[in-house]
Amino acid sequence: MKNSNSELKLECMAIGSLPHNNLENAMNIVKKYFNNIPFWPQLTKISKNEDMIVQFLENMPSFFSDNDKCYLETESDKFFEDIEQFLNDYDEIISNINSPILEKYSISRNNSSAFPEFVKIIKETKPLYAKGQIVGPFTLSTTLVDKDGRCAVYDETLREIIVKTLTLKALWQISRIKQANPETVPVIFIDEPSISQLGTSAFVTISFDDVIEMIKAISDVIQANGGLCAIHCCGKCDWRVPVKAGVNIINLDAYSFSQNLSLFTDELKTFLQNGGKIAWGVVPTLNADILEKICLQDLIKVFENGVKYLTNKGINEKLILDNSIITPSCGAGALNELLAEKAMRLTKELSQTLKERY
Repeated sequence: MKNSNSELKLECMAIGSLPHNNLENAMNIVKKYFNNIPFWPQLTKISKNEDMIVQFLENMPSFFSDNDKCYLETESDKFFEDIEQFLNDYDEIISNINSPILEKYSISRNNSSAFPEFVKIIKETKPLYAKGQIVGPFTLSTTLVDKDGRCAVYDETLREIIVKTLTLKALWQISRIKQANPETVPVIFIDEPSISQLGTSAFVTISFDDVIEMIKAISDVIQANGGLCAIHCCGKCDWRVPVKAGVNIINLDAYSFSQNLSLFTDELKTFLQNGGKIAWGVVPTLNADILEKICLQDLIKVFENGVKYLTNKGINEKLILDNSIITPSCGAGALNELLAEKAMRLTKELSQTLKERY
């Protein structure tokens, strides 16, 4: 892995959502600011089905929706029939990503209006990389409950269903990206905001090893099929979890939590030496007031301070810079369209400025 994917040095990527209610306007943002690494935005203003949780639930066995309440059914005869079929499908797809059965686990246009346009961009521009995403297995399994209100994360069977469903959603994206251009490397982000709560009283009975195993199961399959795997968490996080899970990229809210990252320098040093990347979420999208006032020079300082936290702990500056990527701190879906565009523009400008400087 050492020195691999060097084209990513100080490149810019986006994170998930945009606030647009017009597909063409949203895709114009993608083309304008992320032409090197296009992404497909989640557009909840177009459809609630594009919410990061709901988006990936299509054709998940045992999943039901009743009066806007989502839950998992585990006791019916149909559940056991569905599980058997699902596991057979999974095994066939894992052995052959080109299996027509994979289409059964696609993300429909109803759940992602932007994905077909994203594929068109890849066909036309043939970028070196293209970014997709899934919700994280820990986040999903601590959100979905059974009929008794118990989180799915506490049920081994439901955890397995969630991990394998999300794996298939990632594989479907990889398949579509590769069909659009075989030379494009898919970068699949696993959006895991809830791992910031791992180890707190809310999830005290959940072991770190279980969460590492869930993420690793997905990451390994993504990488085995020609993709790169990233973890996004926009809160304080024990970054040893994704590093031990073997992901290629870790993505943090670097505007607020760069110092938190420096608590894990021993693991980070090895991670970077093995070709791992830090995606610095420097542009603040979680606070509209801050974003409204911030300028490029402010963001350069934020980035350089984040790097300094690591160099002060003994990690070589060149090693950090060679393996750095620039992103917003989180998705921009909660912002207005003007501020969202400012965030995307600043992400691009910061990337360009840092490339020139370093």
